[in-house]
Amino acid sequence: MSVVFPDTLPAARYRFDFEVTVPLRLPEYAGSMIRGVFGRALRRLACMTREKDCKACPLYRSCAYTSIFETPAPVTHELQKFSQIPNPYIIEPPEWGERLYGIGKTLSFHMVLIGRTRDQLPMIIYALKRGLAYDIGHGKAALRRVLIAHENEEDYTMIYEDGDQEVEPHENTIHIPRETSESSMRLQFLTPLRLQHNGRALPPDAITAPILLSALIRRLNLLMEFHAGIQLTDDFAAAFELTQQVSLTHQWHWKDWQRFSSRQKQAMKLGGAVGFCTLEHLPPEIVPFLIAGQWLHLGKNATFGLGHYRRVG
Repeated sequence: MSVVFPDTLPAARYRFDFEVTVPLRLPEYAGSMIRGVFGRALRRLACMTREKDCKACPLYRSCAYTSIFETPAPVTHELQKFSQIPNPYIIEPPEWGERLYGIGKTLSFHMVLIGRTRDQLPMIIYALKRGLAYDIGHGKAALRRVLIAHENEEDYTMIYEDGDQEVEPHENTIHIPRETSESSMRLQFLTPLRLQHNGRALPPDAITAPILLSALIRRLNLLMEFHAGIQLTDDFAAAFELTQQVSLTHQWHWKDWQRFSSRQKQAMKLGGAVGFCTLEHLPPEIVPFLIAGQWLHLGKNATFGLGHYRRVG
């Protein structure tokens, strides 16, 4: 297997700080709500034709809204036919737990932008600013600042403050070590991991190392290919063969979460595995994928923050 992982990955994590102006209530998990607010505001901002169905619009493949929020699948591809591809953004909402925000309180959340979508940051900032000023959790919030997270996930640099005309220039890539001697890695899944088989999320005991790692390799390759023009491996069969060497032990448990889908007009359960797992006998070619996955998430519904993990220990 030939891994051509770059020294830096075209992705960046941003923190958005809002001040609550009308009291609001966030649900137990707010990723879907924030994503909905963002999507509606972005569509109002970017849409030029006002078509009800984006796929019927003549600008479907050139619109800023669809390229960010509902990325069109390619018409043709040398490997397979795609019905959909991963979107180039990830909402990381506040920590788990329903809460009420009073006037003057700070509402903060993160967004990861991938590949060419990083160039759309000013539009994304403006869409979020308008969206939360209109309605979020039956309240309102005003954007105060935007910061970029450093790789240690603890330090931030402010790049935009309300009233600024432009976003400050900043480094918007992350460093991925290419040479490492790590043969084991312990991960903590902070939000439910949904790896699906036949349309259903696998329970914790059914998730093996090859299943997890193959899903990660596939997701990262699709994100980088379609949104950054980068190929991370030139031999998928060899990559997947390497995953067979890896063993997985876990202290996962199942966490249920329910959201209301405005598109399908019904409540949906989106539970998944949370907790810790340990991967052992890792080939060095696989390690960069696991490091990068801390920013890019894993599994279904990653756009509103599911499958978020970090290395521990």
